[in-house]
Amino acid sequence: MARPAIVIALPPEERGAVADELRAAGFEAITIGTPSELEVLLADRNDIAVAILDGERDFDASIECYGLLHEGARSIPALMVMSPESLNALFSPTATDEFFSRPYSVDSLRWRVEAMCIRSVTVDDGSGPVIQGGSMEMVDWSRRATVIAVFNPKGGVGKTTVATNLASALQLHQNQKVLLVDADTVTGHVTTSLGLESVRTVADSWRDQAEGGDAETLTEIAAAHVSGLTIVALTSTPLNIDILEPGRVTDAITTSRPMYDFIVVDLHPSYSALNKAIFEKADRILVPVTPDVPALRAAVQLREVAIELGIQDRLSLVINRANSGVSVADMEKTVGMPALALIRSGGLLFVRAANEGRTVIEMYPKERVTEDFDAIAERLVRTFAPEAATVAMPVARSSGFRRPFGRAKVPARA
Repeated sequence: MARPAIVIALPPEERGAVADELRAAGFEAITIGTPSELEVLLADRNDIAVAILDGERDFDASIECYGLLHEGARSIPALMVMSPESLNALFSPTATDEFFSRPYSVDSLRWRVEAMCIRSVTVDDGSGPVIQGGSMEMVDWSRRATVIAVFNPKGGVGKTTVATNLASALQLHQNQKVLLVDADTVTGHVTTSLGLESVRTVADSWRDQAEGGDAETLTEIAAAHVSGLTIVALTSTPLNIDILEPGRVTDAITTSRPMYDFIVVDLHPSYSALNKAIFEKADRILVPVTPDVPALRAAVQLREVAIELGIQDRLSLVINRANSGVSVADMEKTVGMPALALIRSGGLLFVRAANEGRTVIEMYPKERVTEDFDAIAERLVRTFAPEAATVAMPVARSSGFRRPFGRAKVPARA
């Protein structure tokens, strides 16, 4: 299938390199210099997928171009390229669809265009939606997966345990289609804990593509788990991960959103550029904490960082190993963020499940710790996909969740 046309209205010194990159990816790149050129082009073409506009040199001309892109029945997405300083100075940056910050690499700009093409459900000359090459399945393009990031700057708090079992509870007990992403590029072990050995990673795929191989979506790279989960790892080694450019990773996640109900992302405990890019895309950031001072201090630090990043409203505590007699209200007050859920200690259940390459949700569906994960999953579905909550598979209710958070200590397990 032919790829769509992309209009490039950037300064002359940028146009050529961007056009060459897009043409190498199979797009038809059309460069223009004025709004009148765009008007003539739009009168003759109906296969324009995205227009890349300049937001600094002649902003008025770009606004005029934007108007042409959305004139009448047209609704062609625009990507406005500008410096962070110019964006901050813009009084009301609403007359565009997306912004892209200078300085940039042509490769990262190309991947943003890829994502916008898929999200826009671009229609060409009548043959159907234009999507990137490969074997991507046809889906309901109105769907947008909820992205759940699981993060704490301190290790050892059960981050991967929360990510894998939450994903499993969403898939098995809430009838949600879930993509589980291991984005821990240093110590990630989602695939090994679920019994998936020698899997192909995103870094593998992108290195192959750089050598002339086909572009692949996360779904095409991912491995299937017996639970029904789709699982993809960014890399199997912390070495040579330069290819995992943060913007490209987040664009790959974005282009996967129409394929799933939830995307659960397990992150490395650091404030890396990759993690911060994923924070920006996440609808909710779950922060597993254990009832100990180091874990709580790390969560306090995260809250302060989140305020600087403007994402504090997306944070929710998940109190792990909660049957210690510690008051939830005290932990919420100490950390300064609300608790979404409590998870009792599963003891050897997690060890036994990992030894089988399974989750506790699969192997021990009647255990209390499974009820705890079910409660988190149900709450997320009711928050982000309320229309699905009415048809979800009924799950057991945990007595530990029937009372409001912070009103009682979690009962110790007998």
